[in-house]
Formats: sequence, C-alpha cells, structure tokens
Amino acid sequence: MNRRTDPIADTAQGPVRGRCQDGVLSFLNIPYAAPPTGAGRFEAPRPHDSWHEVRDATVPGPNAPQSERRLGGVDMSPYFGAGWSRGEDFLTVSVWTPEDTGAALPVMVFVHGGGFVAGSTRSALYDGTGFARDGVVLVTLNYRLGIGGFLDIPGAPANRGLLDVVAALRWVRENVAAFGGDPNNVTVFGQSAGATVVGGVLATPEATGLFRRAIVQSGSGLGAFTAEQAARVTEAAAGALGIEPRADAFAEIPDERLVQVASRLTGIDLRTETHFDPLAGISPFSLVLDTQPAQAVAMGRGADVDLLIGTNSEEGNLYLVPTGEYARSTAADVDALAARSHPDPSKLVEVYRAARPDADFGALRSAVLGDALFGAGSWALATAHATHTGHAKSATFCYEFAWRSEALDGQLGATHTTELPFVFDLTHLPSLHGPDALLGPGGPPGDLATRVHETWVRFARTGDPGWDAYDTERRATMRIGTEWNQLDDPRTQERQAWS
Repeated sequence: MNRRTDPIADTAQGPVRGRCQDGVLSFLNIPYAAPPTGAGRFEAPRPHDSWHEVRDATVPGPNAPQSERRLGGVDMSPYFGAGWSRGEDFLTVSVWTPEDTGAALPVMVFVHGGGFVAGSTRSALYDGTGFARDGVVLVTLNYRLGIGGFLDIPGAPANRGLLDVVAALRWVRENVAAFGGDPNNVTVFGQSAGATVVGGVLATPEATGLFRRAIVQSGSGLGAFTAEQAARVTEAAAGALGIEPRADAFAEIPDERLVQVASRLTGIDLRTETHFDPLAGISPFSLVLDTQPAQAVAMGRGADVDLLIGTNSEEGNLYLVPTGEYARSTAADVDALAARSHPDPSKLVEVYRAARPDADFGALRSAVLGDALFGAGSWALATAHATHTGHAKSATFCYEFAWRSEALDGQLGATHTTELPFVFDLTHLPSLHGPDALLGPGGPPGDLATRVHETWVRFARTGDPGWDAYDTERRATMRIGTEWNQLDDPRTQERQAWS
C-alpha cells in the first residue's frame, strides 16, 4: 500500500484511495459485491465489476433501503444513523488501518445491528479509528435488510443478508492483506441482529475457514424463524403489496414501497403449535433456518473457532423504558410476555419472581424480555460451543455487561446497546451524553471504555480476553462494570428455566 497523505490500496477489483488522519488510514465505501438492483435484490450476492481508475474511498456511500427507526424518548441516532442514504451500490465495506502496520495485523469485521431492518456503516458508533490506533484492521460492512435481506420468498435464496456477510468475509480473505491485515487472523463480531447473524455465520458451512474467532454481543443462537413462521410474514407482506408471494412479483416493487410495507409488519403473531416467537414480536425479520445456530454448533459447526459471547444486565429496558411501557407494566403484561415466549409461562414467571423478590412488574417484564430475546439464546450458543472445546483448538468465553446508564431519569440502566460505545472506545461522543442520550447525563468511569476496548482487541489478537474459559460445569462469566468480577454460573435459576 502507498501510505502517503493520499494513500492508495490495490484490491482485487481495483485501486482505492483513502485518507490519512492522525496516523490512521481510512477507506470508505469499497464494494464487496455487485449492486443488488431489480430482480438482483432477491438473488445471492454477485461479484462486483472491476475498475481500473483509482476509486475514491474518502466519503461514506449509500446504505441498504430502510426506514427511520426510533425507540421512544431515547436518542438512538448514533446507533441507527440518519436512516436511508440512497444509492444502488451499497454492498460495501469500510476499512480502518494504522498508517504504519509492521507485521500482519489482526483483523476484526463488524456486523451492525438494527432489528434486521436498520443500521449501516455510516452510524457514528462504528468509527474504527480506535481499533486501528491499537493495531487492528477494522472492517465494517453493509448488508441487505428488511424485505430485501430477510423475507423468505419462494423463488429466492433465503437469508440474503447473511449471504452478503459471507460474501464480505470472502472479500476480506482476498483483500485485507492489502490494508496490512492477516487473512488468517480474522475475528467476525456483531451486536443485536448483527450478533444473531454472526451466530448464523458460525453455523454456515460456506463460511468455514473465513474467520478464526467470533464475538456475539447480545445476539441469539435460538433467534431464527422456522419456515412456517417466516411464511406468515411473507404472506402479510405480499398481502399488503397486493401481489403473489413470489420472487418475480416482489422484484417488480420499488424499494420505497418495500420499505414502507416492512415498517408495518411488526406485531405479527408468530407462535405455532411447535415454536414460540424467538424475537417476542420485536421484529418481523430474522434468519430463517431449519436448525437453530445453537443446535448446529452443538453438532460441531464452528468447533475450531474461538467464541466470546455475552449480554447486558438489563437488555429489555431499551424496549420498555423509552416508551413508558416499563412504568405502566402490570402482572398481566408479564404473564402475556411469558406466554408468547415460553412453553410453561406460569413456571417461568415463578422462577423470575423467586430470583428477583424485590422487582416490580416493569423489572420482571424487562428481565423476561431480555432473556427471551438474547439471554436464553446466548446461553444456549455458549453451552453448545463449549461442549466441543475440550477436544478442539478453541475456547468459549462469556461476559455480562453491567454498567448502568443514568439516562431517562436513571431508568435506562445496563440496557441493550450500552456496551457498544465501550467496545469501539467512543464514549466521548457528545451525542451519547445527556438526559435522553444512551450514556446519560453523567458518564462512565474514565478507564472503563479503555479496558473494554482493550479486552476485545486482546481477544482478537490472542483468543483470550483475560478470564477463565466457560465450560458446562462452572460457566465462568466476567461481569463488566465499574468493577470487573468473574462469577461461576450466574443467574442459574433463570438460565435453567430456558433449558
């Protein structure tokens, strides 16, 4: 790579020009697959055409079609970004790397969250400068969302958004050395929907060999829909559009209309005779699989990959506190949520009441929701992976992020997404601070972001975050907060209730 003020990197598709600032090189909006246009929106990703002239990679590009997404009274703009930035060539990656790399560097590839319907590399929280500063090549990527990425349509390949992520990992394998990265030391990591996608990638045979480590932040190894559940969403989408549920019919609909319809599909009852809604009604889109990722991993998929996996202490607060639902929660709300999520709802509520004797209905509802969405599926995936680490050259590590935000009058707490600014070492962003901002009016301890970020970097570099590995007996878990404490088998009762 030419590492002057005007840096140029040669990719397999053609040269790209980035920018250099404070010792960090950034290359934005580099295509890893062809633009998904027309009928191609519902096909597997295809290779991008090559180019010969140097391509500008100094400004952000378009992202996947999506509607603006809000969560009540909390400002989530650093997480979701500014919404849809239109343009066809959006299957792209952005790369941050040190100006002076020396030896081949560890590579981290981030998959953003957003409920399978929102988010992009343009979001402020995904600036990779901190990783590059600390000797990591950081890659972020866009993938198809909503109807284009995850609606299960007859005549179209399933899980097109996941196929995009696998295509991006192939691009990394082929090209990251041009940016100073080691293609044999790649960590794929994601948060929320992105973490569930990472779990799917872990269980996908086509992704074998494309990465050495994986980090699953507030995802689920049990978050995939069955074909029957997915068909309900497809029928609803086709009905709203007045078309037949076929790929050729969807291909005739412009993206604007698909985005409008996708935003109205939330709330479909996906319970069947044999399955509960793994997303508890939060999103009508997910992976669609015959076998859940945790089950595939239990059968041996990803056994040679190091895994770091965890959740936040109060995941469910984000979906209840900003809208006022937390304060309005009743016993009936707790019971209804349990019935939507568990085969024995009365027993589940009994277990949570016993484990949290002083909790009000809002706290109980949040705890059940957080585990229905993330906790149960993370425990299942961790346990499945740990069953193989005794005879494979890999390990499993678990964490719980427990630092509490004082946003929304102190109620937001250690909720969903609060770990992200710490992972990216971006807690200083002004948009994260204030009474309605993600980190609240005060702020975390000055060294917490440094320590969390360094832990993620250490895991990517060595496969060891700095605490004992998780096994099926001790279930060692690091609780991360103002203080760090390793616990054995925390939240035993709740975890066993979902087993």
